[in-house]
Amino acid sequence: MKYVLDTNIITAILKGDEKLNQKIKKSILDGESILINAISYYEIKRGLLAINATTKLKNFEFFCNSFGLLLLDTLSIFDIAAEIYSDLRSRGKPIKDADILIASIVIFNDFVLVSNDTHFIRIQNLKLENWLN
Repeated sequence: MKYVLDTNIITAILKGDEKLNQKIKKSILDGESILINAISYYEIKRGLLAINATTKLKNFEFFCNSFGLLLLDTLSIFDIAAEIYSDLRSRGKPIKDADILIASIVIFNDFVLVSNDTHFIRIQNLKLENWLN
C-alpha cells in the first residue's frame, strides 16, 4: 500500500504526535510506502519560512528526505482535479483548490490519502484514512 500524507498529518508528526509516529514506523516495517505530496510540501515550507522557524524547517527537510515526493507531473492529474472541482461545485460542496490538487494526485496514482480533514469524503473515488482517529 502507498500512503500520501496530507498537510495536517505532516504537521502533527512534526509536532511530535506519538500515535502518528508509531503508525509511520509500523507502516514502514510492514513494507508500505509513505509519500509527501508537493502541495503539502509547499504549504508547510512556506509557513515555516514566513515565521523564520529555522529549526523546524531543518526538521521538516530531514523528514521529507526520509520519504518520496509526489509531484504534479502530468496533465491527467489536472484533468482529474478539474473534474473534482466541477463535481463539488455542482453539488454546492466546494473545497480549496490545494486540497483538490492533493486529491487528484492521490486518485491518479491509486494511492491512499492520510488526512484529518473530513471534507475529503466529498470526493468520489478517493481512498482516505485518518490516522489520528
